Amino acid sequence: MSNYSIRAILKNDKMTGTEQTTKGETLPRGIAIAYWVATALLAFVVGSGGIGDITHQWGTIETEEILGYPSYFLTVIGIWKVLGAIAVLVPGFPRMKEWAYAGIFFEMTGAAASHAFAGDYGAYSYHMLTTIGFAVLTIVSWALRPNSRKL
Repeated sequence: MSNYSIRAILKNDKMTGTEQTTKGETLPRGIAIAYWVATALLAFVVGSGGIGDITHQWGTIETEEILGYPSYFLTVIGIWKVLGAIAVLVPGFPRMKEWAYAGIFFEMTGAAASHAFAGDYGAYSYHMLTTIGFAVLTIVSWALRPNSRKL
């Protein structure tokens, strides 16, 4: 085998559509792309939502009032959202990633349940549906992550 072909196999196998990750594992390119798309989307949604909560943007105070939560709850949950979004993106720290994924999942399913229990459905059922959708996105990102990002 030539030196070029060995390097091609180690770096990126174009024939089978696989990529080598940091710990020597080989992921199919489609799974790697799906992981990064899901993770980037999740980090954007959670991070921007956290910033909106921290800065009490339009709609957040009204939503918290509908649910019956105090306004300081937005700041607390917003800080955790931003930290969780950062945690799923940074390399390394697999235990922190597990906690971040769990926290995001609990936050999204808790938000859906809060809207359901507060009777915030009907014209506003999108609050429940979007948070359930983001919980599913969290599971997708978690399930597709490479071994280098697992415990």
